[in-house]
Amino acid sequence: MTRLMLCCCAAVLPLAALAARERAVPVTITGHVVKPEKLAVDDKRFKLSVPSGFEVSKFAEGLGKPRVLAVADDGTVYVTRRDAGDVLMLRDADGDGKAEPPVTVARRPQMHGIAIDGPRVYLVTVKELFVANRNDDGTLGPLRRLIDDLPDAGQHADRTIVVGPDGMLYLSVGSTCNACDESNPENATMLRVKPDGTSRTVFASGLRNTIGFAFHPTTMELFGFDHGIDWLGDDEQGEELNHIVKGRQYGWPYIYARNQKNPQDEPPGGITMDQWAKMSDAPVLLHTAHAAPMQFAFITSPRFPAAYRGSALVAMHGSWNRLPPSGYEVVRVTFDAGNPTAIEPFMSGFLVSIGANRWGYGVRPFGLAMTPDGAVLVGDDANGVIYRIVYRQKVAS
Repeated sequence: MTRLMLCCCAAVLPLAALAARERAVPVTITGHVVKPEKLAVDDKRFKLSVPSGFEVSKFAEGLGKPRVLAVADDGTVYVTRRDAGDVLMLRDADGDGKAEPPVTVARRPQMHGIAIDGPRVYLVTVKELFVANRNDDGTLGPLRRLIDDLPDAGQHADRTIVVGPDGMLYLSVGSTCNACDESNPENATMLRVKPDGTSRTVFASGLRNTIGFAFHPTTMELFGFDHGIDWLGDDEQGEELNHIVKGRQYGWPYIYARNQKNPQDEPPGGITMDQWAKMSDAPVLLHTAHAAPMQFAFITSPRFPAAYRGSALVAMHGSWNRLPPSGYEVVRVTFDAGNPTAIEPFMSGFLVSIGANRWGYGVRPFGLAMTPDGAVLVGDDANGVIYRIVYRQKVAS
């Protein structure tokens, strides 16, 4: 395969091992660049699929590039737009399942992460953390900057934030690179921040880019989906679902999956790969490589069937580094007694074959959130649409 354009190009990457003690051998990896073509969402080749009993409709459209979603207790929806540098407010005042025209409620370059804590809204850019008060009409008061020195972005600029059950802020800071030795100890970590921004600590490390994470509604344990390393092959590195625990580290950039060794790098300070592996927690589940997990939300609504409650939904943005492509869907992570057990499709049909080694996509899921009335919102940052998924059948009490 020699065409790049919007189909694929194979690349064979010889990675000579750097005379490392336990791996002084050459490694050859075959990777692909496969960029599916954006097609019209109404193309008849796309057939959005959800489980029986669920129904999909458009909640809002014409939004540009919506990214992270957050929903207040009164049902007001907020969505950040990193490229536009703003936050939109969406309300369904008449209850017809469709939002009225959006209202811009905040502006700041590279606005991305958002979390709501009662009357307060926290917002994150690459370097800054802000807080604002929610007004009675849902609009936001003036932004007050709490932090202005978050680590540099590099390759991963998409900061995300969640309010923990302990009232602290959990802020994901991705790595500056695909795989490298970071000079700033706050890169590739989950930070734990006081709500007033006066102090922060590294809660967990070795996390390449954990954009989607959430606390289990019953156990209050933290789970997050980490983006795997690129250029390790079509089926490596699998996307990692981690049980994120205070003080633990999760392998990146030297160890991935279940004790797999990254041939591109070696640990610092004379630490061997085996020693680093013993210091690292393995993922609790693995998903298809390069699928690109984004926002993550647990299902708690009684309007969902009982079998779904306590499981989680994750938006998979879609790959560029795999043949065939992966992602371009929403998946469900099942849990049993607070422990993740499996990953299965929930909303699919966004990706279709359009020829030999060519694919097209109609939706690239990014934002995902639950509403108080039991709907799932899924944002498409390629076409400016937010979809609304509801369960239409009677739910047994």
